[in-house]
Amino acid sequence: MGKNLEIKLIRRRLRSAYITTTVSISLVLFMLGIMGLLILNARKLSDYVKENIGFSVILNDDAKEADVLALQKNLDATQYVKSTEYISKEKAASELQAELDEDFIKFLGFNPLLASINVHLYAEYANPDSLKTIEKNFQQYPQVKEVFYQKNLLYMLNENVKKISVIILLFSAMLFIISFTLINNTIRLVVYSKRFIINTMRLVGATSSFIRRPFIFRSTVQGLLGALLAIVMLTCFIFLANHELKDIGSIVDEKIIGILFFLVVVFGILITGVSTYFAVNKYIRITADELYL
Repeated sequence: MGKNLEIKLIRRRLRSAYITTTVSISLVLFMLGIMGLLILNARKLSDYVKENIGFSVILNDDAKEADVLALQKNLDATQYVKSTEYISKEKAASELQAELDEDFIKFLGFNPLLASINVHLYAEYANPDSLKTIEKNFQQYPQVKEVFYQKNLLYMLNENVKKISVIILLFSAMLFIISFTLINNTIRLVVYSKRFIINTMRLVGATSSFIRRPFIFRSTVQGLLGALLAIVMLTCFIFLANHELKDIGSIVDEKIIGILFFLVVVFGILITGVSTYFAVNKYIRITADELYL
């Protein structure tokens, strides 16, 4: 009776250790998955910001509406323009009155504002060098009085994007090393708890590959289960992120999700298998006296 109770207690401890290890692996993979999600979407978020920094093509006061519409059509046809919006004098005055909460036209007696076309470029052209060339091209049209955009803001944006990209890559490398270390240590503790079993198998003549096989199989299954649990948590995280960032649009597409989940599974299986291989090898080679150290 006492022996059966002891066996049940050992099984319960092993089951608890197995669950704890799997959960630990899944949490590490979840953190790594969030960083991977950020890396895979960094370009998309950067493009979104760049494409929403537009500039205004100010039109001459005597420009005819037909000529303005023709100009807008020409701008839409260029390879670097994503979208345009024509702002008439009346609409510009109405928007400014709403901002100032004052009827400045009544005070001045006339509308001093000029009609304009708001232009948004594709992200790859939203940089200072490209904009200088685009600005010159726009100024060649006779309907255009001037081209206005915030040069300092655009320059700061491009510089900050570069800095943030470098920081993300460095932080990702650091997190990868930490994740590898955490999972490796977790696996080594599990193998350490079974070092006497490994020694017994070696003493009865079992080969190294025969001893490693069940440990590696069990750890890869743990890695797979941990990866699947991490994918479930990442799915919930992506759903919440999409809900909070719905004004920006979906932060991921199906291709990016597929790549991310595939990498999580591969990393979960690979790191647990490799860690187990080296951990088991260590206890295959040590002597019986070293088992107690």
